Amino acid sequence: MFGHFMAVTMIPFLLAEWVENLPISPMAIMGIIVAIYFVGGFFMDSMALIVVTIPIFFPLVERLGFDPIWFGVMIVLTGEMGVITPPVGVNVFVIKGIMPDIPLQVIFKGIMPFLLALMLFTFFLMFFPQVATFLPSLVSY
Repeated sequence: MFGHFMAVTMIPFLLAEWVENLPISPMAIMGIIVAIYFVGGFFMDSMALIVVTIPIFFPLVERLGFDPIWFGVMIVLTGEMGVITPPVGVNVFVIKGIMPDIPLQVIFKGIMPFLLALMLFTFFLMFFPQVATFLPSLVSY
């Protein structure tokens, strides 16, 4: 429902236009895009967030000169962060359904090391994008 609201209100388009017009470096703009996906993951399922925003942000990312494969990896990482963070935390509620005896607070505390690892790897990939594109670069067409 929130994905439909976002599409109808044109908020993602306005957000992309605002980000593109910022007088900062392309890497800083990419950091803002990643932050938008991270915060958006708090409120939307990652698939809905990706479906709504990729058509808007992908052309911007290409205009900034970033590798599309690297951008896809970054979006998957931030989407994964979104499915384990509150308030939506879909994966946390799946675990709660499997293990109903464990309180939600314990499960949310248990995912924190994984969330930290995803955040660190996302920051690592921001500065070393060749890690994400190494294996695909070995494939010849």
